[in-house]
Amino acid sequence: MTGSWRFINSGHCSAAYNMALDEAIAISVRKEHSPPTLRLYGWDIPSVSIGYFQKISDIDVQFCIRKHIPLVRRPTGGRAILHGNEITYGFSAKTTSDLFSKGLFDSYKKLSAALGLALSRIGVPAELNLSRENRRSTSSVLQQKNPICFQSTSYGEITMNRKKIIGSAQKRWIDGLLQQGSIPFIIDEDDMINIFRLNTVHGMKKPFIGLQEISPDLDIEELKDAIRISFEEIFGVRLDSSSPSSEEISLARELEDRKYLSHEWNFRR
Repeated sequence: MTGSWRFINSGHCSAAYNMALDEAIAISVRKEHSPPTLRLYGWDIPSVSIGYFQKISDIDVQFCIRKHIPLVRRPTGGRAILHGNEITYGFSAKTTSDLFSKGLFDSYKKLSAALGLALSRIGVPAELNLSRENRRSTSSVLQQKNPICFQSTSYGEITMNRKKIIGSAQKRWIDGLLQQGSIPFIIDEDDMINIFRLNTVHGMKKPFIGLQEISPDLDIEELKDAIRISFEEIFGVRLDSSSPSSEEISLARELEDRKYLSHEWNFRR
């Protein structure tokens, strides 16, 4: 192994704080105050995250309010995700080093290789999508209007039997990257129908699947361990268990209040 990265297991946090902490860690890594960092976390209650460029009109905001489902805009792109029973990951690294300096697609491929290896370790025969054209699972017109991340498969994402099992999105700066991804165990189709204004669940189940549908006895801690070991193997590093620094926590609290809890950020589009 050539060095050490950080591994942070944050547990369950609020929607706004999850996004704020991912950004705070990315800032710290870009400033070289922290090494490359893999963070795994969950959500304290079911929550919706929408992509940086996504329109808020894609979401039935009033339904979310009635159901007390928090809504937050991610710093990364992509489409909306209903988070619940899942593992979410955030990975931050410098892009000035050789490992992640070759652009978006190369970084996606490398990170997906680690995630795919982790799934194979727990008995899920994952496939890595290396096509640079999105695969449409239903008519192209319907897909163009569909706001759901898991309804289409992009380059570097993980599938099994053509069903998406991990949805990821990446934000790149000149000197660093943040990649976020959702690994759902169970998908709440009823809430998805309402949140994303879908007429029916028919046709929606084909493009994606929760891991517990594949492996009913799957243990979440086992998957976390598999992810950690697989990152170590793919990147030839040691992942040291850690916690966010006091500076990262302080910045995260500031970002949470100033940005991720604000109407101006979440409803900007």
